[in-house]
Amino acid sequence: MSTKCVNCPLRNLPIFDPMSAEEVKFMQHFKSGEMRVEPGTTLMLEGSNSPQLYTALEGLGLRYKTLASGHRQVINFVFPGDFIGLQAGVMKKMQHSVEASTPMTLCVFDRRSLWDLFQNHPDRAYDLTWVAAVEEHILGESLAMVGHMSGIERIARAFVRLHDRAAATGLVKGKGMPLPYKQQDLADALGLSLVHTNKTLAKLREKGAVDWSGGTLTIHQYEMLCDIADIDPGRAPMKRPLI
Repeated sequence: MSTKCVNCPLRNLPIFDPMSAEEVKFMQHFKSGEMRVEPGTTLMLEGSNSPQLYTALEGLGLRYKTLASGHRQVINFVFPGDFIGLQAGVMKKMQHSVEASTPMTLCVFDRRSLWDLFQNHPDRAYDLTWVAAVEEHILGESLAMVGHMSGIERIARAFVRLHDRAAATGLVKGKGMPLPYKQQDLADALGLSLVHTNKTLAKLREKGAVDWSGGTLTIHQYEMLCDIADIDPGRAPMKRPLI
């Protein structure tokens, strides 16, 4: 059965901004259904004009671009609460692809209703603008990492960011969290070679900071990773809207 928006398991997590009763009612109207997919399923295809938009309710995925050579370049990773398909909604077609990395449950929205959101629900429209602005910020941070950070700094920062996202959505159990990606995916996202990534992961493991195996990332020394990544371990998480 499709999850009612009023009962959404994500809505009351502290990381997400509260929604008014009117906003919840609109989102229930905006939502056209729910979809369950298996790992490897393509949710959005680069160049396609998808009639649907999604919010990840459960499970993890990744975003990637296909290069002229046929290789794919991972852009970033999809976690619960992420909105998928805004490019198709605004630019008419996707500029990258989105793939499920684990079994996923997705809230499905009719793209034609997007304009109703902008016309009649300015607060929700602002939330979409916020999401786009944050994605731009993340892209800028990623470019800065590639240009000015060493391999170990990039990986440490990525692990801290991924851990924080997982913790905010209840995916961290003890010191472990699901990370069902390949080393090549992480290497792509950080602009590193696979060999460099493998050696750097080994260094972090030797330091006792992390262990990544069997699809699980275990962070033993969070503050050490923050120190390597030049991130304040005591910073407050940034609340964000849930679409």
